[in-house]
Amino acid sequence: MRYTTTVNRLATEGADGWAVYRRAKELMASGTDIIEMAIGEPDVPTPESITTAAIDALRAGRTNYAASAGEPELRNALAARYSSRLGREITPDRFICFPGTQTALYTVMRGIAGPGDEVIVGDPMYATYGSVIAASGATAVPVPLRAEHGFRIQATDIAAAVTPATTAVLLNTPHNPTGAVLAGDDVRAIGEVAQRHDLWIVADEVYEDMIHGDTPFVSPLSDPEFEDRVVVVNSISKSHAAPGLRSGWCVGSTDFCVRLLPLCEAVLFGNQPFIADATALAVSRPSPVAHGMSTRFAARAVRLAERLHEATDLRVQLPGAGMFALVDVSSTGRTGLELANDLLDQAGVAVMPGASFGASLERWIRISLTREDDEFDIGCNRIIAHVNGARP
Repeated sequence: MRYTTTVNRLATEGADGWAVYRRAKELMASGTDIIEMAIGEPDVPTPESITTAAIDALRAGRTNYAASAGEPELRNALAARYSSRLGREITPDRFICFPGTQTALYTVMRGIAGPGDEVIVGDPMYATYGSVIAASGATAVPVPLRAEHGFRIQATDIAAAVTPATTAVLLNTPHNPTGAVLAGDDVRAIGEVAQRHDLWIVADEVYEDMIHGDTPFVSPLSDPEFEDRVVVVNSISKSHAAPGLRSGWCVGSTDFCVRLLPLCEAVLFGNQPFIADATALAVSRPSPVAHGMSTRFAARAVRLAERLHEATDLRVQLPGAGMFALVDVSSTGRTGLELANDLLDQAGVAVMPGASFGASLERWIRISLTREDDEFDIGCNRIIAHVNGARP
């Protein structure tokens, strides 16, 4: 039977990158003792205020079809949130609501890139970025995120990668998997490159509220000079410990949203009304859980670095935000994939191979900071024992 070129383009996207995690889940299901340090599930439940709002909305009959761009109450709440954060009016007609950031990112990319186009993206990158670019028919053009720059994408590297086929730059700040946070100067320089070459900037800001310490967050949307070419995607998945609610949005220019809406309507009609009501409540006030998670994740990253630096030759790149820490394993003489497989089979610890996020992390692993402290320490002990040649 025949399949579309889209299906064929995506046939190999992402499959190998999750192989270690899938094996870990199978081992855990069979009763094997595995410390799962691979995936970034929040370490707290969704706040009761949000779940109560969703339940109340369900009981009130909020299960009808939604407005195709998103429920008015949610778009008004998002407009108020962004107007407050950016210091200028952002109107409700600049938002489209989706079932999560992933759906938003997929639809946005289909709206601005197609066959023959190129999209510049940092390497390493979140594991689905290759897929959303490939699904549009465009080609991903990776540029290196280097440790000596704190894994912050450099405007000069973006400029060097631009060709006549380039249509967009896909940014992720704060960044997964590195935890890098773009500074104001970085964002300004990237905006100038995009303006010079007439490029879109798509910014995934899902970790916006989970910065460690006092580093300021700067969105590409913050500069009015570039706002007509900027599209931001975000959700409550991380900031409000609600990944299962699948509630996200994009914010762009009014013209962008008008042009994108028919595509959205070909796929879906907004997000579920009862979830929209819960999301409107969530974004209308500061998250009650984001600061606590960020504080715990930052402390675990420091503890991981101290433990591994003291007992092994592994080196931890301390993240500036998010739920993960990267570990340079080149001192072992092994790739991150090789070490991840051995840690799973011989030490009972599941981590992600760095290469799952791009070729530049071939000799790195990514460790989740979301395990409870006692379990996290056991995982650290097992990694140290394995790297030093002792069975845990």
